[in-house]
Amino acid sequence: MTHLRRLPRILRDGPHAAAPGDGERGSAVVEFLGGTVLLVVPLAYLVLTLAQLQGAAFAAESAARDTGRLMATADDPGDAAALAARGVELAFADHGIEIDGEQALEVTCSPSCTAPGATAHVTIAADVPLPFWPGGGLTVPVTAEAVTSIDSYRERS
Repeated sequence: MTHLRRLPRILRDGPHAAAPGDGERGSAVVEFLGGTVLLVVPLAYLVLTLAQLQGAAFAAESAARDTGRLMATADDPGDAAALAARGVELAFADHGIEIDGEQALEVTCSPSCTAPGATAHVTIAADVPLPFWPGGGLTVPVTAEAVTSIDSYRERS
């Protein structure tokens, strides 16, 4: 019914003539852009944060596993610990995270790291900074553990 009342005006002014009360014409585009920014920016930050934390978890797991293998095959545990610390740094660097390998790595052997049949327990603990956080003040702890047994038939050094 309202279309019939507007018909003479539409015929006279054209189909795109503003009807009375159309003062908000075009505001849907502004609302769409505002809503998009309010939803997409936090969602993108969440995805980046989860990707960084997942990368750190992968790095910690692989570093713990590789350190256990290194301790199981090393002849000198002192040299193996230095190599393992450097390996931890490289594993995290592959994912764009800088840490101190010596602080993140903890290796305990029972009874000795060179004794046949011993067990090496490796723990990696690192604080991963959140992306784009100023000063890196906000971190999330990531830990991984691995247990490796030294071969029982290993030759004593």
